[in-house]
Amino acid sequence: MGKFENADEWIEAELNETLDEMFEAEFNEPILSQETREYIKKIYRGKKPKTLENKVYFKNLLKLQGELIKLQNWVENTGAKILILCEGRDSAGKGGVIKRITQRLNPRVARVVALPPPSEREQTQWYFQRYVPHLPAGGEIVLFDRSWYNRAGVEKVMGFATKDQVEQFYQDVPDFERMLIRSGIILLKYWFSISDEEQQLRFLMRANDPLKQWKLSDVDLMARIHWEKYTKAKEVMFKRTNTKEAPWYIVEGNDKKRERLNCITHILSKIPYTDVEHKKVELPERVFNPDYERQTLPDELYVPKFY
Repeated sequence: MGKFENADEWIEAELNETLDEMFEAEFNEPILSQETREYIKKIYRGKKPKTLENKVYFKNLLKLQGELIKLQNWVENTGAKILILCEGRDSAGKGGVIKRITQRLNPRVARVVALPPPSEREQTQWYFQRYVPHLPAGGEIVLFDRSWYNRAGVEKVMGFATKDQVEQFYQDVPDFERMLIRSGIILLKYWFSISDEEQQLRFLMRANDPLKQWKLSDVDLMARIHWEKYTKAKEVMFKRTNTKEAPWYIVEGNDKKRERLNCITHILSKIPYTDVEHKKVELPERVFNPDYERQTLPDELYVPKFY
């Protein structure tokens, strides 16, 4: 069996395995009516900035995902605890970034936490209580797809929390995060930012795409009406919760591809991981038993061959 002479050859081969987004875009295109397309063009007045070329994007994504594997090995080997909070506007690309981070990682090491709205019982608990069980143990990477910062954002804007509850949150969260850091957790907080026009474009794309309509909740739609309220809430949140120990990092997300590459690169730069040596993997020889006869299984056990 031939071997790749260098990383570039490996990356070229892997590109064939990682073109899901390109195919998705191609198949999604016919779903939009001509009228919708024309309206979308008017949002940017025909001057939407160009996105990163696919070939450049995928080459760099694969290199970064290779570094994420090294990070994972280091986390397992050292027992490090990594916690990444992903916040931002609705449709700002949080899910896409999280997907590319975890795409090639071991789900037993790297897991995603996306909690539903709190139950009646949880609403009577200490606010941070429902998040604590999901914090990373040694040798784990945890990514929160929205976190306790719901209180400073959607709960504040939509009136799901009282002014007193929001103020108590602002007073408590810096100390809570310092406690996490003192316990040995590496905490990174990201805010994914998009423009007003870009959010409108993405909402329109979702509203007209049957494969993505599930992403639009009633609360998401209200984000368009309350754009300025969310902006003010974000500004207060940064002012009250951007601490020396746990600073915020803003990721510009109008170009999803650049957003993903920039965020992953930054994460890798903030964690002091190193290469972990591994023994060379050697596959054992298959053991054959000359007396064994394979049983014939009934046809009804097999999934029909539709393709």
